[in-house]
Amino acid sequence: MARVIAWRAGVVTECGARWDGALEAQVALEGEDRTVRALAYPALVGTLEPGARVLLNVTAQVRGLGTGGYALVVARTDALPADPPPGPGHLVKARYTPLQAMVLGVDDQESPHHETLRDADDLGGMPVVVADLHSALPAVLAGARAEAERRGRSLRVAYVMTDGGALPAWFSRAVAGLRDAGWVDACVTTGQAFGGDLEAVTVHTGLLAARHVVGADLAVVAQGPGNLGTGTRWGFSGVAAGEAVNAAAVLGGRAVASLRVSGADARERHLGVSHHSLTAYGRVALAAADVPVPVLTDLPGTPQDLAAADDPGSWSALSRRVGEQAGTLAAPHGRHRTHPVPADAHLLDALRTSPVRLSTMGRGLDADPAAFLGAAVAGVHAVRLLG
Repeated sequence: MARVIAWRAGVVTECGARWDGALEAQVALEGEDRTVRALAYPALVGTLEPGARVLLNVTAQVRGLGTGGYALVVARTDALPADPPPGPGHLVKARYTPLQAMVLGVDDQESPHHETLRDADDLGGMPVVVADLHSALPAVLAGARAEAERRGRSLRVAYVMTDGGALPAWFSRAVAGLRDAGWVDACVTTGQAFGGDLEAVTVHTGLLAARHVVGADLAVVAQGPGNLGTGTRWGFSGVAAGEAVNAAAVLGGRAVASLRVSGADARERHLGVSHHSLTAYGRVALAAADVPVPVLTDLPGTPQDLAAADDPGSWSALSRRVGEQAGTLAAPHGRHRTHPVPADAHLLDALRTSPVRLSTMGRGLDADPAAFLGAAVAGVHAVRLLG
């Protein structure tokens, strides 16, 4: 196998932004007349300060990647962090990698919640919104909160993070900002993902923890930042969205399949409803789910790229395209239940209240509103299920 990591050594020159579990730093590279933007997870590598000598993984920067384009601090080479204090927990995340970490799982025998989860087997009909991309999370919540406010009810939400993207929940500024704003009550990291308020072995125990430990009314399941796609039918990390639908169903939850929608993606396979959603829900999900379908009306402007791919770039044209594509997931062709939900200017205003930046595939709300409206209607529908 070819060497898969590009290494550099350097000295921290400046410490920058901090958020839950993460620290940005500028690092001057040894033997090179330049500095790089680096990210450190203090829980893994210890604290940093100017003058600290560090070992970096710069593979993402060398390859010019987007979401993962930081240099990552692997270790300090001038000072070892102290050993963690003795404590319970034997759940190992990022297993058999040089930075494997031992954490206390919510379902661990040593966890105070072990008795609660040992025989837990039912979500009691809790709505579970499943999304392909991490960027859908704040949009789903904006829709859910708008509908909850309209109904005059409170809403307790858990985010169940899968391991298809970033493994550390700390990488996500969105999770930190949503938690600080009170939009997310707890983050549960599952599989090889780690760094959440609660750690779980599987999506199944993550969902059960959301219901029985967090006391959530609603759970949102999505991967962390950094979706992986190869331009093939099956080679994308969002395939796991179909498996999450299955997990929600087998546990007695109400699965709500959030569609990945775009009116501005230049790639035909992602225009309207992405083939990622059609494959994950149409082929991988073996249990029936509710599929909220955005009815795009009363919106300013036009979906940018639809004009080149369809007729005059109107919202009605995109809405018709989305409806037809989503219809393949329901009877007589598929097993799911489609639910048209208005995606109008009022919902667009709700999205603008997000406490974190809305961005997907490098496009913000104004550049591709359909992407966020498609996720927001899933939140609206989920709250309607609560009655």
